[in-house]
Amino acid sequence: MNAHASMPAMPPGACDAHLHVFDPRFPELAGPMLTATPQRATAADYRALQERMGTTRAVVVQPRVYGSDNRCTLDAIAQLGAADTRGIAVVQPDVDEATLEALHAGGIRGVRMTLHAAAGAPTRIEMLEPLAARIHPFGWHLQLHLQADQIAGHARAIGRLPCPVVFDHLARLPPGRVGLAHPAFDFVRGMLQDGRAWLKLSGPYLNTLEGGPGFADTVAVAQAWVAAAPDRLVWGSDWPHATEQAHPPDTLGLCDLLAAWVPDAQLRQRILVDNPAALYGFAPAQP
Repeated sequence: MNAHASMPAMPPGACDAHLHVFDPRFPELAGPMLTATPQRATAADYRALQERMGTTRAVVVQPRVYGSDNRCTLDAIAQLGAADTRGIAVVQPDVDEATLEALHAGGIRGVRMTLHAAAGAPTRIEMLEPLAARIHPFGWHLQLHLQADQIAGHARAIGRLPCPVVFDHLARLPPGRVGLAHPAFDFVRGMLQDGRAWLKLSGPYLNTLEGGPGFADTVAVAQAWVAAAPDRLVWGSDWPHATEQAHPPDTLGLCDLLAAWVPDAQLRQRILVDNPAALYGFAPAQP
């Protein structure tokens, strides 16, 4: 990525919808691991990142261990300011009601579920519908980390979910124009256009462990999503990812990437400000 941003400063109220919480003050918890040992980052690091990027709002997640008590996420929300920070919880499918209520009071607005993790995630697709029914009264969404093949293969079950769904990382379509021919593209596009789902334009991490796609390979897919459903997209830097331990975030480069994905300034305003306000319950941004 470039060292200098070509995109204008982010608009007031711009939101980074995926900051990973890896705070060394909190000891590791026992449970099935979702990621490798991550780069450590505290709320002060997130605040510095926001200042460099020009964002004023954030959505944070602690994606380390299923069944954690989400202490890192709740602490980051409190430190960054409850008015402009929301969180995504990582829970077991049978989480108790008191825990859900406490998470909601602390600023949690969704649940993250990963079904493709090689580390042995304890979630199966049939567990999602009962959990979705329980979190729907809170106004939460279910953030699904699924590969494109899984989305297509489980389309019927995903379509039954009673709460809104957020598809992560461009729905993890194959890079380039190959992804636009994947059956998951038409399915997700239909859910977006019906108002039953959202999709994250996440900055693709370097993914040194898995050899992920290059940044240029994402442009065709990202622009197709922008053309299909600009009212249902949010943007996230996805920093710091566990696979980027040796690579400090090129925050200005991420701004360049967003400008390549969304050249139109009015659409960027919608994706950076208006859409996350609607999805996460932020107050409308002041002009």
